[in-house]
Amino acid sequence: MRRILNFNNRARSFLFVNVISGTESKMLSGRSYILRGSVSLALVILIFFMITLLVSEDNPLHTSLFDVKLQFTASSSVCNFAKGKWVKDRNRPLYSGFECKQWLSTMWSCRVMGRPDFSFEGYRWQPQGCNMPHFDRFTFLNRMQNKTIAFIGDSLGRQQFQSLMCMATGGQESPEVQNVGWEYGLVKPKGAIRPDGWAYRFPTTNTTILYYWSASLSDLVPMNNNTDPPHLTAMHLDRPPAFMRNYLHRFDVLVLNTGHHWNRGKIEGNHWVMHVNGTRVEGEFLKDIKDAKDFTIRSVSKWVDSQLPLHPRLRAFFRTISPRHFRNGDWNTGGNCNNTVPLSKGSEVTGEDGDGSVDTTVESAVNGTRIKILDITALSELRDEAHISGSKLKPRKPKKASNVTSTPPPIVNDCLHWCLPGIPDTWNELFIAQV
Repeated sequence: MRRILNFNNRARSFLFVNVISGTESKMLSGRSYILRGSVSLALVILIFFMITLLVSEDNPLHTSLFDVKLQFTASSSVCNFAKGKWVKDRNRPLYSGFECKQWLSTMWSCRVMGRPDFSFEGYRWQPQGCNMPHFDRFTFLNRMQNKTIAFIGDSLGRQQFQSLMCMATGGQESPEVQNVGWEYGLVKPKGAIRPDGWAYRFPTTNTTILYYWSASLSDLVPMNNNTDPPHLTAMHLDRPPAFMRNYLHRFDVLVLNTGHHWNRGKIEGNHWVMHVNGTRVEGEFLKDIKDAKDFTIRSVSKWVDSQLPLHPRLRAFFRTISPRHFRNGDWNTGGNCNNTVPLSKGSEVTGEDGDGSVDTTVESAVNGTRIKILDITALSELRDEAHISGSKLKPRKPKKASNVTSTPPPIVNDCLHWCLPGIPDTWNELFIAQV
């Protein structure tokens, strides 16, 4: 502001000098001098008026320009995105859960699923040390012109992908958005429930947003020595997924995540057999699931970091784990998250909670690399009321409704996945601000 005031003072001095010059020219009685002085005076007045308008904080153009700059250039050296507080925001949610059916899985659209309370939708994250303006989808798409954003991870990564699709379209039906999954081999195999991912392109800006399912971020390869069920799959802990290796050169932004499939039940249920250096893991080496997870996260981080110099335009993020909120048991032992009061556990993550991330595995893996950490764990931990638990499972309609007694639909008991719109929208705002 001091610079602006000094500039305005210099402009006023310049105006005064030109007025005097015009007066002196009149005393010399030369018509050309008088005309020249009058033109100079008019130009100076016009310039002075424009300068005053532009530097005024009441000018909407000034506000718009500075908001756009703030939205995408918040400096991580000043702004601590992982610390801050949840605050009420009447502009929330960013889109309608009813209207965004084109992109949202029905199970995650809590309004469609009949959840009775929606107070969780009315909050935004206020980072420590900076202000992030309201998300604008047009600004975002222009910023991401001719770029490809890739999410690779588990179902929470899929939630973040669907959230971004709703944010980028405003939650509206968008027939102009093109399905380009075939370009990345993301087509539904015969007999499969769904493809391994999705890819969509906004033709006006040539912006592509895609998701690929890789719950473990390891390379999964069918084992050839088994013909009878169960069909085993080699889980190569030291190799990134083949999809990432094959298409990394096409990405401009990469967001990775893993975590919730690293348990004995999931690994054995999927018939995954751990491999390292191309051979099956034997003995006690990496038999502990946590050790295997940590080893894989370090391996994929190291590989991505080694590729970044080969792809200078690529920006890579590793999102920390999304918290679970089961209380009094787990999902299959009577656990629940029945709280519906926002921020009952507090609203703020401060420096007193520690400078590092709650997810020490991801933090240590990306430390010293060119991969940025997208630290969402602590801020999400405060939002136990925003899960899809409490929504109603829609019963299937019977083929013939004769003599059928209607019963209340069962209630979803999921304290892992989030309602959309909801918390993953905030993850996207934080990641966009750091691109």
